[in-house]
Amino acid sequence: MEIIHISAECYPVAKVGGLADVVGALAKTQTQEGLSVKVVIPYYNLSSLKTIQTETIFSSDVKLGQFNFPFSILKAFNTRLEFDLYLIVIPELFDREEIYGYRDDIERFVAFQIAFLNWQKTIETIPSVLHCHDYHSALIPFMITHSYEYNILCRIPTLLTLHNALYQGQFGFDKLHYLPQYDLSKTNILEWGGNINSIAAGLRSARAITTVSPSYLEQINTNGYGLEYLFREVRYKSKGILNGIDTEVWNPETDNKIAAQYGIKNATVGKKINKEKLCEMFHLDVNIPIICFIGRLYEEKGADLLYEFSKKTLQENAEKFNILILGSGNEAIEKQLQSLVADSQGVYNLFVGFDEDLAHLIYGGSDFILMPSRTESCGLNQMYGYRYGTIPVVRKTGGLIDTVQDIDKNGLGICFQNETVEDITSAIERAVTLFENKEKLNTIIKSGMMRDHSWNKANQDYLKMYKLIIK
Repeated sequence: MEIIHISAECYPVAKVGGLADVVGALAKTQTQEGLSVKVVIPYYNLSSLKTIQTETIFSSDVKLGQFNFPFSILKAFNTRLEFDLYLIVIPELFDREEIYGYRDDIERFVAFQIAFLNWQKTIETIPSVLHCHDYHSALIPFMITHSYEYNILCRIPTLLTLHNALYQGQFGFDKLHYLPQYDLSKTNILEWGGNINSIAAGLRSARAITTVSPSYLEQINTNGYGLEYLFREVRYKSKGILNGIDTEVWNPETDNKIAAQYGIKNATVGKKINKEKLCEMFHLDVNIPIICFIGRLYEEKGADLLYEFSKKTLQENAEKFNILILGSGNEAIEKQLQSLVADSQGVYNLFVGFDEDLAHLIYGGSDFILMPSRTESCGLNQMYGYRYGTIPVVRKTGGLIDTVQDIDKNGLGICFQNETVEDITSAIERAVTLFENKEKLNTIIKSGMMRDHSWNKANQDYLKMYKLIIK
């Protein structure tokens, strides 16, 4: 069985968030299980990609209306990856230092998908499944089904995985001419809310759909960012599959990114050394718990609540716990959080940006990880937290419901219901109380570290989905 994953990101070569981690770890696990796996992403102007050795295996052009963009397909070799990596080079659109955030992102990712299909139609051996991830590849099921140019590919099964249904790849019908010629009677498949909607087209055209947790699938059936009705309509071919994590990359016993490696038996000592390192770097109080936040600083992650919560904490409870934030995103939120550093009293600090090595150290040295998300399709940070003995404090939404149960219900985390500073404060007060009960704290830490968050079960679920759609 040959699987091709088409994605905007893939760890470790191009990462903004969890999408990259999932694609990279799933492809790695599937390869280890004996599948033939390829991952296809754009070639960005990233240092992590420039160091990869490649060879050009195909060249052609992408036509977007009156615009013509030359592109090349590069195959990576001599990498440490356990799967085959292919890079689509479209210099005018992707020779940039960021993965997203440009005014022409629609043009960029539509061109990426067309380039992929222009390459695929020249290959004699067709893949078993095209596994599309998020809106950046969600038009592929529509184009291979309805575009005349890709008739040769029309029988390839497609699976669309939604990592975040908030981003739907919408654009106006004034750009309809970007798409290769198709049967115009099928235009209704593209349309939602008066626009072309990439996710809507993918939902209608893909043979199967998955979300990255069961609870997220249920959530978007009632609150699907405007697509609720359509999510319910395609429910018969949808399944929620809980993400795993790469337990080789995220392993405190072998992790060379942390100050001291540790396992379940010596977690107390190992975490103490890592905490001391963190406190030294960020001028925090080593004697009180560290509450960390790692992620994108956007409202969907509850990052705007971090400012109000941290401000309130510095005014009222500064001696009880440290707050350490790692992330970037909304500039207004970044500035708000930075404004608190001057009055931090040695218990608050942040790093604006993203540093993979630092993220590992923060997991290793923190006591609790706060996830006040308004929406969380799955969440990986809580799983990384468990792996490193860092207890999750989470809002009950999406995949966080599937992975974190409250300590008052024999679970291994702390949960709160509402997206308010009051609920966050109450949850953190419970975390501080737990921190002071060392016996219970250590039991929960060790139990969390023993949990299996590997990709084994998820991979088997995906394999079942592939077999269902292969005819």
